[in-house]
Amino acid sequence: MKLIVGLGNPGDGYARNRHNIGFMAVEAIARAHNGAPWRKRFQGLASEALLGSQRALLLLPQTYMNESGRSVVEAAQFYKIPLGDIAVLHDELDLAPAKLRIKTGGGNAGHNGLRSITAHLGNDYRRVRLGIGHPGDKARVHGYVLGDFSKAEMEWVDDLSRAIADSAPLLAGGEDASFQNKVHLAMEGRGWTDEKAAGPAGGRRNV
Repeated sequence: MKLIVGLGNPGDGYARNRHNIGFMAVEAIARAHNGAPWRKRFQGLASEALLGSQRALLLLPQTYMNESGRSVVEAAQFYKIPLGDIAVLHDELDLAPAKLRIKTGGGNAGHNGLRSITAHLGNDYRRVRLGIGHPGDKARVHGYVLGDFSKAEMEWVDDLSRAIADSAPLLAGGEDASFQNKVHLAMEGRGWTDEKAAGPAGGRRNV
C-alpha cells in the first residue's frame, strides 16, 4: 500500500484557498482513478484507488493544517507504510505558480503541515511541491495562502490537478523523475508559461 496525502484545511470556507491545493490535487487523483467513496478514517477523509499496479490510500487530513501529522502517522502505522512510500502534496510559496517539483526529505520551509508530519514520522517522506508563487512581502504571506485562488488562477490549478492525476501511477510506482517530467510537459503543452500562470498581479516568480 502506498500513501498519497493532500494537505489543506477542512471545510467549505477553505476549499478554494491557495493553502488547499494539495487537497485539490489528491481529489483529482481519486476522480481520475475511480477511487472508493471518501470515508472518515485516520482523523481524515480516506479513499483507496489502484494507480497502475499499485494500491494507494489517498488521504486528506481533517485535523487542520498545523496538526496534519496526527492523521498521516495514524494511516502510516495502520498499514505499516514506510516513509519512502509516502508522498505529500502541498502548496509551495517559493515555486512559481503552476510549477511542480518533487523531492525526498529536506527542510519544511516554514510550512506547518510539513512540520507536523516531520514531527510525527521523521523527515524522509516524499514532498510534491505545488507552486503558488509568493506575494513578494513576508507580511502578506498569511493572507495570501489563506486567500482564494482567483477564477483565472483556477484554470491552471485545474490543469495541474489533472496532469498530476494522469501521472499518478508514476508517483505511486516511485518513478519521481518521470512523474515530475510528465507533469511539466503536460503543463507546457497546455501553454502554461510562468508569466501566464502568474498573471498581471502575480507575485515573485521563483523556480
